[in-house]
Amino acid sequence: MTYVLFSIPFIFIGLGIFIFKLQRIPKLLVITGITAVVLMVLTIIFDNLMVWAGLFGFGEGNHLGIMIGRIPIEDLLYPLFAVLLIPALWLPTSGKSEDG
Repeated sequence: MTYVLFSIPFIFIGLGIFIFKLQRIPKLLVITGITAVVLMVLTIIFDNLMVWAGLFGFGEGNHLGIMIGRIPIEDLLYPLFAVLLIPALWLPTSGKSEDG
């Protein structure tokens, strides 16, 4: 099984929950966009360093072959899932804090 096939269900689940929450909290798109850019850049930098250091690697045939440095592009699907799902689950549906 490739990384893409493994990741697709998670991306759809995260995207579905994110879109549901986005209808109730319009500013969620901006927050998520900024977070996604920061997390993707950090993932690219640190995953490349970890692969370079020999801490882990990606087996041949398990990825599409499109590489960003030493990591396959599919490696960015995991932080994308986190960026979509965590704020959508964390933030209250009304867009207001529970205190006020």
